[in-house]
Amino acid sequence: MKSAVFEYALAGSLDEAVELLAQHGPEAKVLAGGQSLVPMMAMRLARPSWLVNVNEIAALKGCAPGTGEASGCWVTGAGLRQVDAERHAGLAAGVPLIAQGLRWVGHVQTKNRGTVGGSLVHADPSAELPLVARVLDAGLVLRRRAGSRVVAAAQFFDAPFVTAVEPDECLAEIRWPVWTGGRIGSAFEEVSIRHGDYAIVAACAQVALDEQGRCLRAVLGVGGASGTPIAVEPVASALAGTRLDESDIEAAAAAVGGHLDPTGDVHASVEYRLHLARVLCARVLRAARDRALRA
Repeated sequence: MKSAVFEYALAGSLDEAVELLAQHGPEAKVLAGGQSLVPMMAMRLARPSWLVNVNEIAALKGCAPGTGEASGCWVTGAGLRQVDAERHAGLAAGVPLIAQGLRWVGHVQTKNRGTVGGSLVHADPSAELPLVARVLDAGLVLRRRAGSRVVAAAQFFDAPFVTAVEPDECLAEIRWPVWTGGRIGSAFEEVSIRHGDYAIVAACAQVALDEQGRCLRAVLGVGGASGTPIAVEPVASALAGTRLDESDIEAAAAAVGGHLDPTGDVHASVEYRLHLARVLCARVLRAARDRALRA
């Protein structure tokens, strides 16, 4: 199929992009990598009257440690290509979950075009980067003509493919918190029909251990088993003070299901998704613990 007729504008700056969005409102869509939007337009699942292309805006492609309000974070522009985020040594050292999640995303061709911000705004509940952002509670900076605002990932994902972005706003940058203190380890795992497909279920974890191997802090999350990526905060918080031994990990994994709301489809039943969530949560907690112990 072919897309419906639309008008096209190539924005030369972020100011120009948000001006176009202010003019055309809900009739406009931002085009970044196009790896999700273009197929949806071809199938007539999305029918914007205007496309605002932001690919030429250099300000959206940065990747650097944050300063000022963003200190303590790594800041990536929304237009940063997924392949560049995956291969950035500084970002991988500061926020390793990003590169760990990106290893599961699509294929070489799609990562060469797909953007970090595009994946977040598309908000597929099975996608990897939304899960990482939700677990770390990244800050998403939304720009509009009147200024900008920062939305925490916990408030960003409203429903499948629905976010807090207003029609006149453009995602400008993402602030990824950098953990300090203790020995830190993280891990990301998923199960899909084929590598590069969207996950049937995904899980990720990050932990910080003290010198005696006790857990100082932990986060744990699941994608593909609810309408939005889920950070199972009560389960992760209960791990503080433990040694993350097998009984601790198995108890945490068993408790995860109570925080999920999966649906069944042709790929997996509700029961199978819950089973995968338990298995993958235990797996990422073990891997994160082991990496922290080696740190």
